[in-house]
Amino acid sequence: VQLQASGGGLVQAGGSLRLSCGTSGRMFSNNAMGWFRQAPGKEREFVAGISWNGSSTKYADSVKGRFTISRDNAKNTVYLQMNSLQPEDTGKYYCAGARVSLVPTTTPDYTYWGQGTEVTVSS
Repeated sequence: VQLQASGGGLVQAGGSLRLSCGTSGRMFSNNAMGWFRQAPGKEREFVAGISWNGSSTKYADSVKGRFTISRDNAKNTVYLQMNSLQPEDTGKYYCAGARVSLVPTTTPDYTYWGQGTEVTVSS
Protein backbone atom coordinates (compact mmCIF):
# COMPACT_ATOMS: atom_id res chain seq x y z
CA VAL A 1 0.00 0.00 0.00
CA GLN A 2 1.35 3.39 -0.97
CA LEU A 3 0.07 6.80 -0.04
CA GLN A 4 1.21 9.80 -2.05
CA ALA A 5 0.59 13.25 -0.63
CA SER A 6 0.86 16.41 -2.69
CA GLY A 7 -0.20 20.03 -2.71
CA GLY A 8 2.10 21.53 -0.13
CA GLY A 9 4.01 24.73 -0.66
CA LEU A 10 4.78 28.21 0.59
CA VAL A 11 1.86 30.52 1.32
CA GLN A 12 1.36 33.78 3.17
CA ALA A 13 -0.65 33.94 6.35
CA GLY A 14 -4.34 34.03 5.55
CA GLY A 15 -3.89 32.04 2.38
CA SER A 16 -5.14 28.61 1.40
CA LEU A 17 -3.79 25.30 0.22
CA ARG A 18 -5.40 22.04 -0.77
CA LEU A 19 -3.58 18.83 -0.02
CA SER A 20 -4.33 15.61 -1.83
CA CYS A 21 -3.44 12.04 -1.00
CA GLY A 22 -3.82 9.25 -3.50
CA THR A 23 -3.53 5.61 -2.61
CA SER A 24 -2.50 2.47 -4.38
CA GLY A 25 -2.98 -1.01 -3.24
CA ARG A 26 -5.88 -2.82 -1.75
CA MET A 27 -7.07 -0.25 0.70
CA PHE A 28 -9.02 2.93 0.86
CA SER A 29 -12.75 2.62 0.43
CA ASN A 30 -13.18 0.63 3.65
CA ASN A 31 -10.60 2.53 5.65
CA ALA A 32 -10.68 5.67 7.69
CA MET A 33 -8.15 8.22 6.52
CA GLY A 34 -6.39 10.97 8.37
CA TRP A 35 -4.02 13.89 8.09
CA PHE A 36 -1.25 14.52 10.58
CA ARG A 37 1.44 17.16 10.72
CA GLN A 38 4.82 17.53 12.31
CA ALA A 39 6.59 20.80 12.93
CA PRO A 40 10.36 20.91 13.42
CA GLY A 41 11.26 19.75 16.91
CA LYS A 42 7.73 18.69 17.70
CA GLU A 43 5.84 15.44 17.77
CA ARG A 44 3.54 14.40 14.98
CA GLU A 45 0.00 15.51 15.73
CA PHE A 46 -3.46 14.65 14.47
CA VAL A 47 -5.03 17.26 12.21
CA ALA A 48 -8.16 15.71 10.72
CA GLY A 49 -9.74 12.36 10.01
CA ILE A 50 -12.61 10.99 7.97
CA SER A 51 -14.54 7.74 8.16
CA TRP A 52 -14.64 5.24 5.33
CA ASN A 53 -17.73 6.73 3.73
CA GLY A 54 -17.17 10.35 4.69
CA SER A 55 -20.11 10.48 7.09
CA SER A 56 -17.94 11.24 10.11
CA THR A 57 -15.07 13.69 10.45
CA LYS A 58 -12.90 14.81 13.32
CA TYR A 59 -10.58 17.79 13.65
CA ALA A 60 -7.95 19.03 16.02
CA ASP A 61 -9.20 22.05 17.94
CA SER A 62 -6.49 24.18 16.38
CA VAL A 63 -7.86 23.72 12.86
CA LYS A 64 -11.62 23.55 13.42
CA GLY A 65 -13.44 26.00 11.21
CA ARG A 66 -10.41 26.48 8.95
CA PHE A 67 -9.61 23.01 7.58
CA THR A 68 -11.93 20.58 5.82
CA ILE A 69 -11.19 16.94 5.13
CA SER A 70 -13.01 15.10 2.36
CA ARG A 71 -12.62 12.00 0.26
CA ASP A 72 -13.51 10.65 -3.14
CA ASN A 73 -13.61 6.87 -2.95
CA ALA A 74 -14.03 6.57 -6.70
CA LYS A 75 -10.65 8.26 -7.09
CA ASN A 76 -9.03 6.69 -4.01
CA THR A 77 -8.13 10.17 -2.87
CA VAL A 78 -8.48 12.12 0.36
CA TYR A 79 -8.20 15.90 0.51
CA LEU A 80 -7.42 18.52 3.10
CA GLN A 81 -8.63 22.01 2.29
CA MET A 82 -6.74 24.47 4.46
CA ASN A 83 -7.99 28.04 4.71
CA SER A 84 -6.90 31.00 6.82
CA LEU A 85 -3.47 29.46 7.22
CA GLN A 86 -1.29 30.73 10.02
CA PRO A 87 2.46 30.42 10.64
CA GLU A 88 1.75 27.84 13.35
CA ASP A 89 0.31 25.58 10.64
CA THR A 90 3.79 25.18 9.19
CA GLY A 91 5.06 21.62 9.10
CA LYS A 92 5.21 18.43 7.16
CA TYR A 93 1.77 17.03 6.50
CA TYR A 94 1.24 13.30 6.30
CA CYS A 95 -1.75 11.34 5.12
CA ALA A 96 -2.46 8.05 6.81
CA GLY A 97 -4.82 5.12 6.53
CA ALA A 98 -6.30 3.14 9.38
CA ARG A 99 -7.41 -0.49 9.40
CA VAL A 100 -10.75 0.58 10.74
CA SER A 101 -13.73 2.27 9.18
CA LEU A 102 -14.34 4.88 11.89
CA VAL A 103 -12.06 7.78 12.76
CA PRO A 104 -9.15 7.28 15.13
CA THR A 105 -7.19 10.33 16.24
CA THR A 106 -3.90 8.94 17.48
CA THR A 107 -0.81 8.02 15.54
CA PRO A 108 -0.62 4.34 16.62
CA ASP A 109 -4.12 3.71 15.24
CA TYR A 110 -2.96 4.39 11.69
CA THR A 111 -1.17 1.66 9.79
CA TYR A 112 -0.37 3.17 6.41
CA TRP A 113 1.62 6.37 5.99
CA GLY A 114 2.61 8.56 3.10
CA GLN A 115 5.90 10.40 2.71
CA GLY A 116 4.52 13.80 3.63
CA THR A 117 4.32 17.16 1.92
CA GLU A 118 5.78 20.39 3.28
CA VAL A 119 3.60 23.35 4.16
CA THR A 120 5.22 26.66 5.02
CA VAL A 121 3.16 29.64 6.08
CA SER A 122 4.96 32.97 6.19
CA SER A 123 3.84 35.84 8.39
